[in-house]
Amino acid sequence: MPPTPARWLSSLRRLVHAEDALAPETQLIAVIDATLATRILDLAIRIGETMLVVGASASDVTATIVRVSRAYGLDPVHVDVTYNSVTIAHSLPGAAHPTTLLRVVRGSVPDHAKLQRLQALVADITDGLDLDAAISRCRAIRRLPFRYRPAAIIVAQATLALGVAVMFGANWLALVLSFTAAALAALTQHLLAKARVPYFFAQIAGGFVLTVVAALSPLLRYTGLDAAETIRPSVIVASGIVLMLAGLTVVGAAQDAIDGFALTATGRILELTTQTLGVVLGILAGLETVRVLGLGMSPPSMALPLGPLPLQFTGAAIIAVAVAIYNGAGMRIVLVSAGLSLVAWVGYTGASAIGFEVAAASGVGAFVGSFVGIVVAYRLHVPSVAVTTAAILPMVPGAAVFRGLLGVVESGEDAAVLMTGVTTLAGAATIGIALAVGASLGIYLGQPVRATLSGVVRSRARARR
Repeated sequence: MPPTPARWLSSLRRLVHAEDALAPETQLIAVIDATLATRILDLAIRIGETMLVVGASASDVTATIVRVSRAYGLDPVHVDVTYNSVTIAHSLPGAAHPTTLLRVVRGSVPDHAKLQRLQALVADITDGLDLDAAISRCRAIRRLPFRYRPAAIIVAQATLALGVAVMFGANWLALVLSFTAAALAALTQHLLAKARVPYFFAQIAGGFVLTVVAALSPLLRYTGLDAAETIRPSVIVASGIVLMLAGLTVVGAAQDAIDGFALTATGRILELTTQTLGVVLGILAGLETVRVLGLGMSPPSMALPLGPLPLQFTGAAIIAVAVAIYNGAGMRIVLVSAGLSLVAWVGYTGASAIGFEVAAASGVGAFVGSFVGIVVAYRLHVPSVAVTTAAILPMVPGAAVFRGLLGVVESGEDAAVLMTGVTTLAGAATIGIALAVGASLGIYLGQPVRATLSGVVRSRARARR
């Protein structure tokens, strides 16, 4: 029997229009009253708030809150994460109004050990952890103090600057001066933080201290030390710049912007800009002060060269370890961060070897480090943001920032020197953008790979049973 026009039209309609989904006749509904729903939402939002404080991205916070709520029978929930607040809402069947909770995020203090514990708690919750036990564990995690004492943090910050100097092939005296200058800057910032001085002014003070110490370093030539003859003050300041930019959430801001969390990304970018401006103002103030005192530094004619390749990898590992400790990481995160820093630096040096410019090579290194980091982090049960941050920090353009600022200050009436300084600063900004984009791209491409690997692991585990 040939098809009739009605059947042709019906077939064409099915190709064009989506069919109505048939809902199941029966559906399992959890028995949850308003009191229990409030407890579940309170647990979920407290976990999310703490994750946002200790360094997680807005996307991770949102996904975690949804996972925790769903694990205890609340689905769907509506979550709104901004730079300084988290809101969650759920409507119970038959309720006149939704249950809505809001938590204010009063500051960001990276603590990757606490973030690791929170992720472990969420994994246990999805595996069936009792609500009362989850609330108790969450309360205990939130009350945990920072893993390291202030003195250890200052030493870690100074060690970070030491690692940067190692990458530039500095001699032993320059290493000592880099460590000392960074320690003095970190101590200054710690004392200002205890006095509740805004972090912007602490950044200015740190940059000023670094610059003054670096400007005084050539005076050591009068001591007769051979090592003093080859000291490069630019290395000392560049090391300190990397130190003071270590706590900035470049990757987190870029990731939030790409994820569509505009308010959170805008807040983090504004914070990043303000704190970077503080470093710039501190260095400018220091350069002007030493110029008035007759200790001015002339801008280098070319970019600071890196040291031999073994020293570059050694310095990168030192930086990653110091950053991990600075962010409160445990031993597992420290070791993974050191390994990933080497992987990222392999990507950077490999891209440079085949002819990539510095910005492009930095983006490649950040991409390799973050891609490998997000895959490895899942298997080793460590936060991906922790190891990714430590892996890309050796590529932060501290030397380019200082060279550009020095050119601007010392240009005087020379327009060519001024333009060289501005161009160098623009190049440093380009490197920073490349790092953020490369790291974000690595994270996004690594997520499906991680999901595939986790699915394979679960399938093999079921097959063994």
